[in-house]
Amino acid sequence: MDKLTQEEVETDQLKSSTFQRLKSHSLHLLDLLQNPHIHNQKHSSVTVIPQLLRFLQTSSPSALQPFFDYALFPLLLLLDAAVQCRSTLKIDSQPGVLKTPVEVSDGVAEGVVKCLEELLRKCRLNSVDQMVVLLKKLTYGAMLSPSEASEEFREGILLCVKALLLSLYSCSDMSCVCKQIPGMPALSGGDNNDRLNKTFASGSESGECVLAFLQSQFASAAIGHWLSLLLKTADTEAARGQQGSARLRIEAFKTLRVLVAKVGSADALAFFLPGIASQLAKVLHSAKIVISGPAGNVDSIDQAIRGFTEFLMIVLQDDANASALDIESSSDFDSNECNSTLSLLEELRHLQVKNCVNTKATEDTGVESEKISYSQTQLQETGNTDPDKENLSLHVNRTKDWMQRTSEHVNKLLDATFPHICIHPSQKVRKGLVDAIKGLLSECFYTLGESRLMLLECLCALVFDVSNDVSSTAQDFLEYLFSQNLKHVIKQNATEIFIRHLEKLPRVVLGHEESYAVLHAQKLLTIIFYSGPRLIVAHLQSPVEASRFLDLFAACLSHNSVFSGSLRKLTSTDRSSALGYLPSIAELKSGANFFNYSPSLISSGLSELLKCRLIEEKSIEKPVKTAYELPRMPPWFSYVGSLKLYQPLAWILRFVGLSLVADNISEGLMLHVIETLLGYFRKLVSELRLREYNEESWQSWYDRHGSGQLLRQASTAVCMLNEIIFGVSEQASNDFASIFHNCAFHTSFWNMPKDKGVRSYLVECIGGILHEYLSAEVWNVPIDCGTADLLHNAVVEEDISLYFFQDAAMLREVIIDGVGIFNLCLGRDFVSSGFLHSSLYLLLENLSSSNYRVRNSADSVLHILSTTSGFPTVGQLVLENADYVVDSICRQLRHLDLNHHVPNVLASMLSYIGVAHKILPLLEEPMRSVSMELEILGRHQHPDLTIPFLKAVEEIVKASKREAFLLPAQTELFARDVRSIISDSSETKQDQWEDILFKLNDSRRYRRTVGSIAGSCVTAAIPLLASIKQEICLAALDIIESGTLAIAKVEAAYKHERAIKEATEEALESLSLYQLKDTLEANEEGADENRLLPAMNKIWPFLVTCIQNRNPVAVRRCLSVISSVVPVCGGDFFTRRFLSDGAHFWKLLITSPFHKKSFSKDERIPLQLPYRSSSMSSEDSLAETSHLKVQIAVLNMIADLCRNKSSSSALELVLKKVSGLVVGIACSGVVGLRDASLNALHGIASIDPDLVWLLLADIYYTKYKENLPPPRPELPQISQILPPPMSPKEYLYVQYGGQSYGFDIDLASLDIAFTRFDSQHQMYS
Repeated sequence: MDKLTQEEVETDQLKSSTFQRLKSHSLHLLDLLQNPHIHNQKHSSVTVIPQLLRFLQTSSPSALQPFFDYALFPLLLLLDAAVQCRSTLKIDSQPGVLKTPVEVSDGVAEGVVKCLEELLRKCRLNSVDQMVVLLKKLTYGAMLSPSEASEEFREGILLCVKALLLSLYSCSDMSCVCKQIPGMPALSGGDNNDRLNKTFASGSESGECVLAFLQSQFASAAIGHWLSLLLKTADTEAARGQQGSARLRIEAFKTLRVLVAKVGSADALAFFLPGIASQLAKVLHSAKIVISGPAGNVDSIDQAIRGFTEFLMIVLQDDANASALDIESSSDFDSNECNSTLSLLEELRHLQVKNCVNTKATEDTGVESEKISYSQTQLQETGNTDPDKENLSLHVNRTKDWMQRTSEHVNKLLDATFPHICIHPSQKVRKGLVDAIKGLLSECFYTLGESRLMLLECLCALVFDVSNDVSSTAQDFLEYLFSQNLKHVIKQNATEIFIRHLEKLPRVVLGHEESYAVLHAQKLLTIIFYSGPRLIVAHLQSPVEASRFLDLFAACLSHNSVFSGSLRKLTSTDRSSALGYLPSIAELKSGANFFNYSPSLISSGLSELLKCRLIEEKSIEKPVKTAYELPRMPPWFSYVGSLKLYQPLAWILRFVGLSLVADNISEGLMLHVIETLLGYFRKLVSELRLREYNEESWQSWYDRHGSGQLLRQASTAVCMLNEIIFGVSEQASNDFASIFHNCAFHTSFWNMPKDKGVRSYLVECIGGILHEYLSAEVWNVPIDCGTADLLHNAVVEEDISLYFFQDAAMLREVIIDGVGIFNLCLGRDFVSSGFLHSSLYLLLENLSSSNYRVRNSADSVLHILSTTSGFPTVGQLVLENADYVVDSICRQLRHLDLNHHVPNVLASMLSYIGVAHKILPLLEEPMRSVSMELEILGRHQHPDLTIPFLKAVEEIVKASKREAFLLPAQTELFARDVRSIISDSSETKQDQWEDILFKLNDSRRYRRTVGSIAGSCVTAAIPLLASIKQEICLAALDIIESGTLAIAKVEAAYKHERAIKEATEEALESLSLYQLKDTLEANEEGADENRLLPAMNKIWPFLVTCIQNRNPVAVRRCLSVISSVVPVCGGDFFTRRFLSDGAHFWKLLITSPFHKKSFSKDERIPLQLPYRSSSMSSEDSLAETSHLKVQIAVLNMIADLCRNKSSSSALELVLKKVSGLVVGIACSGVVGLRDASLNALHGIASIDPDLVWLLLADIYYTKYKENLPPPRPELPQISQILPPPMSPKEYLYVQYGGQSYGFDIDLASLDIAFTRFDSQHQMYS
């Protein structure tokens, strides 16, 4: 008892303190009204009113509620004064308004509305009369224009109204109509989660329900007036443009939403539906054009969408209009309410409400009804009213006819606004839209039946939204719609949407902006996914509909779509240029045409920049695909649209493929679809066969009407086939799951059946497609102008190169991509079914294609094949299937007239895969065919194949060289092991000896193979060393160098094998294992083990001929090759050869690059073979730089040969000749040869330093005629050893080297040469 008494005491003390403080603040406010001078207002705005506001904010609602009227009184007086002094309307006659206007400053007025808002937040209204008075006074404040009141004051008025409305809660009477309304906006979205959401005690002091009053006819005028005022306030701020207040517009829409939610009755709000819907639809319509200012503010648009939707959800709710629509209330969407209770309440709502409100309230609201912005025509159309009556009833009977006309009107408004909002750039606006659609389909499913298709379309478009929040909400609700009791209705609507969008698809893709086309395709894709496989299967059951379906997609994906659309679309600038920026690197790499983005801001009503950004953001978030991922966009589609448009189209086709397999009733449909598309391909093949039978040229065939169209139709059909087949792959299923990530229930419908019969059926289908893809006639279509029969008539070659070759190359590219896609679908079955063996050679063949896109496609598919087959690299894949590849090459090498591409295939395959050394034994047979083609007769028959064959030989000889360099070390290691075994021969068993013999024979056999291939390569390239064509000569020189080194290593390995054989024979003989010895002798080597010197004997004359041809690049490479091969073969082999043929080498050093010397005709033109066309030009045509590089190469060759002990003997017989030439060059004024000549002198000095010193000293001591001392005191003077020459021709270097031209003695060069040489090579110590 004492405790309760203490609590009461504390409560009384709190009330007393609260009252004292409120009294103090109220007296100050009343004093302000009595003394409204400037200083008092400044003091109040800075001190009194802020203190009151802080007090109200810190006080609890329970403490303020008893003094609500006391605190409200001075605030309302000041509010009246502030409104009166600002209003231009005469409101003196209104009761409760001060007769004498009081000037209230902006600071005081704004502070008053803040205090009033806080008070209304904390306290509940005590009666209906109190609410009417407050609304009336706030109405006058809300009617002030922007020129009359500040933005803060007008915003405070709206906040007060919202606070007042939010403080209204249902009463305690369970039978009251207030129980039927939610009381809060249905689509709150978290925007009202503030201090207003507080539960008050139910009811009011007078026992009247305030919410019930708002639903009555007596409040209709006031409600209508406030709806009009709020919309007018929002429109006013939008009309002011950049000067308008976005916050005020947002608060106006928020207050409107709260007002509608508090009224919450279809009967009370139905009368205002046409006006409210039209006004809010204008707001949404302006959002398409305006992107800044209050009208374009994101929050205001979001609030307008939600307010519009909430109004429709209340007025057009299915349950509220069940009697007019002849449907059962709450029969579909699961409701927690009891049907009988709802029916009873519905009947009670239609009963006449008692006239429990006094006449004064009716008079107050009567004035406000004049402000409602509805015309007489609107009222007559929407309500059962008579304008001639004195008491105008703001009520309509929601009959079936009214519902029909109203839904038609609303449908027009929704159709004009919602589709455009789907692609609004703001995520918040799109989130508001998806919530709105969710609410309308949940509450107004039947009443807005005409808008249901449009709402479903918008919902489908939002499934692909860039925002996960928007996308997830749309997917969740679609999942709900397709899985509830109404799914049969939804599926019917989905079928209608599918058929309508399918028919419109080509027109949208070809004639509209890309953003709309992407949106259209995404809607179609979403409908297909949620409807399940049965939708596609049912549509394709009819052969006519199946053909129509394929024709529609062929029109969207065909080449002809490149030239579709308006002229503005084709000529408009690209989007990057429109923004003032250059195209991005990604755009340049894709090679896309940027003519698809027209900035039609006026016609479309939405900034194209915003639309493009919205659509593109989704793909920007996704990781960029690597070059080895399939499928890819066909090359021609980059001129139609971007990847964003192609992806939804491709996904639809993939769903088609999956639905034809996933559904049980679709048996045979897959084959029918495939056969229909292959019909275009077979038609092309038939035409090509007819061309070949008639021996018609490609030129005339292409000129025939329709030939080019056949290529394009076949390409489109192949693209569609690839996408359809890819739909049954596991990767496609993963892609579907990633797109529709919130739809596990529907994703299960699209699972690929695990039945073996389905798998075998799929293998059969793919086998039929692949058989057509590999038709030889298709791959014989040229993709460049190098085809023989095209060269005969080059009149219209440019036309063919522009269209025909490009179309043929694109057809090849999509076919190759198809091979990779089939591999992805079948996995290991692709190999076991034999598809890999039939297509591998085709892919390798296209690695050497002249079209880079075809090459890249073949490279990508090969990487995919190797990955899916379990090989780490493409080389391993080819190595595993090398026998199939080599067999195909050998077969086609026998018919080169029909297979001109084989040499390129062989060369590219060997260079690309990098495993030529591992398949070296398999290359013997191809090498024999290649050698025959490089002979004189073969080169004469196929002159254009010489270089490709040389490239192939070069790759083969590189592989031989690599293997040959490994042989000596391997045989040496083997020899060491054999010697260790022989040392313990007494303990060695016969099995071990047999193993040794087996390894020896295997090593010998492989060495012979490597030597044979290297020798064949060298033999094939020898005659081509004399070619006057630089490319051929250089390739032959590379082959000679690599082949010679390979043969040398093979012979080195043979020496180790010989030692192993001799040691093994002795051991076997000592152990009396004569049978094994006989086996060893049976494999005796022949003369083929001595290959190096005989080959070099054949090579040397052609090297000399290469020097004689005077091609500067070939000569330099030839001199480098000589520097490499002479040490390998030994210098003794070349001693007499340099003596007899060295003149051709030294002739290159006789003339200075800057001195012209006339040669005889015999010297300039080397001996030519009869079939050669012309000779090289004379030496005089060479540039000085080229001549200088050749001489540097000769000097470097001399230095290299002299320094190497194994090759120095090659120059023994010509050493004086060479020394004289080099000394003359070193002492000349040709500075460019100084370093090379000094290098050569040091090389020669490694053989005979005295000779070089004497030649230099002869010139040096002669030029410097002063009595120079000898190198050492005991030596005689140099003049006693070398008598001074009488003329320049008597110098020793001239007598040894012969007369040169342009290499005159330069004292500076002489001094450098002599001093440098003398310092490094002192002859006397």
